[in-house]
Amino acid sequence: MTVNQLLKNAADILSRAGIENALNEARWIFEACFENGRELMFFGGNEEIDPGAYPERISERAGGRPLQYVIGAWDFFGEEFSVGEGVLIPRPETEMLVEFAREYLKDKKNSVVVDLCAGSGCIGITAARLFPGSKVYLVEKSEEALHYLRKNVENSGCPNITVIKGDAFLSPAENGIPEFDLLLSNPPYIPSGELVLLQNEVRREPEMALDGGKDGLDFYRVIAEKWLPCCKGAVCIECGEGQTEEIEKIFSRYCKETYPQRDFRNVLRTVCGIIR
Repeated sequence: MTVNQLLKNAADILSRAGIENALNEARWIFEACFENGRELMFFGGNEEIDPGAYPERISERAGGRPLQYVIGAWDFFGEEFSVGEGVLIPRPETEMLVEFAREYLKDKKNSVVVDLCAGSGCIGITAARLFPGSKVYLVEKSEEALHYLRKNVENSGCPNITVIKGDAFLSPAENGIPEFDLLLSNPPYIPSGELVLLQNEVRREPEMALDGGKDGLDFYRVIAEKWLPCCKGAVCIECGEGQTEEIEKIFSRYCKETYPQRDFRNVLRTVCGIIR
């Protein structure tokens, strides 16, 4: 079978499975499966090729496995991060937290940053790259997520990162973290009763990274109670649609100023706070 035939068959399978962007996804998976995949697609379309694991990966995608898990990596802030079952997939709107960090830390030296509920580590690792003079703590509880977190830290080559197997429901001191200047977090924020309403692909992501309790705000209350008292500077957290007003109220006890920010879809997606 030639490269072109393989791609066409793959795109047909994905299309029949209801994948909207079938041809592009077939190409992305091809790139991930073959070392010189891009060159083969552009210059070797009529070459005969051993399909290897490609048909299996296409079947996985057609069966509803998220594209990012099939590929095994995804882009965040221009860098690639390893992902798979057990870790939340990086999303474009989460880059807003890094943008806040870049602006807040630009004139500060020797800052201490915490990425709480770090998952793949995409937020904290990116901050560590942008500010090599900082000290960045990545806190994650899930063993499955820690596998990818540690792999991504190793791949980053950043010496200013400390990975902590910790718990957001414990204080910074209980997690072995000193006072810090900036808290970044994309915590679980889906109300428990709404998990069953999520898209099938999202439901393949770890429930631990999605379930925010009855009203979706459990982690924000804990962040305010246990983490903000140890923060000397600012906080920026991601949240769900319609949650910013309540989170601002929760944070108001510790922040002299709070404000929400809109994402590229014009949804209020983050709450930023300046500590008293």
